Amino acid sequence: MKKLSTEDLVNSKDINKLQTEPRSGVYLILDNIRSMYNVGAIFRTADAARVEKIYLCGITATPPRKEIEKTALKTIEYVPWEYATDTRLKIKDLKKQGIQIIALEQTNKSINYKEFSYQKPCAIVIGHEVDGVSDDVLALCDAAIEIPMLGISNSLNVATATGVILYGIIGR
Repeated sequence: MKKLSTEDLVNSKDINKLQTEPRSGVYLILDNIRSMYNVGAIFRTADAARVEKIYLCGITATPPRKEIEKTALKTIEYVPWEYATDTRLKIKDLKKQGIQIIALEQTNKSINYKEFSYQKPCAIVIGHEVDGVSDDVLALCDAAIEIPMLGISNSLNVATATGVILYGIIGR
């Protein structure tokens, strides 16, 4: 067994072909994410999972920023993204397009992400690192999903949680 180098892995990709291949049918809505490092990490995971588009909303920072680029590792140019000042308006617009809106949030009605019935296209709302998805945004969502917490912690880092959810959806 030989570990592949970064050069081996990068050179194995035909970027022109990759740009024309279908995406996952999953969108991300980042609702007031405060850490640019989290935003960058989410871009990197979104690229790996072939996310349709990332909507950066509210106070969520947008590229180009060195803090985002540090953790995104050159993926920003390969993931479609758009900035929206108001998360609620963006959600209303996506709903008009028939996109299922799902909050990643712990609520009294949250469903384990492994048991949820995803309908593509769908958009996952990822909330603020401390406050989560705001109540006014949550009210617009079609459903809420959660990741079971088996230890003492009640949540995961937003970038980590985004990766779990994306691979839970596309790995089906």
